[in-house]
Amino acid sequence: MELSLLQLEAIVRNRICGVCTDRNTEGQCGLDEPSNCALFRLFPEVAAAIQSVQSDDIRVYIQAIRKNVCTVCAAQAADGSCETRQQVQCALDAYLLPVVEAIEEATARSFDRRSVSALHSGPVAGSVIHLGA
Repeated sequence: MELSLLQLEAIVRNRICGVCTDRNTEGQCGLDEPSNCALFRLFPEVAAAIQSVQSDDIRVYIQAIRKNVCTVCAAQAADGSCETRQQVQCALDAYLLPVVEAIEEATARSFDRRSVSALHSGPVAGSVIHLGA
């Protein structure tokens, strides 16, 4: 069974929004403009980028996101830099690992999180990792 984009988005929202550091005390999105969340504002591109990859190497997913999502995001400058990402204020960048896991699990694919240890030597489970420029 192939999931629709809306179903995938609901799965990702369920996984990410509950742990997002931008949620308020009521558990709702605490962003001034929730529609500015790059993860969900560009979700069709995010889902397509993740589904285009088949790898246990998170760097391949990062490359796909940078190429297919960040390039169309208004926050990224023409030179590829992104102040939002640099300040760890981009939910897509901050939560990319659990987003990849959620989409891969939902589409019956697998992503081996152990491959991340090469990028990050500290605890990974449930933590926010800045994945670079």
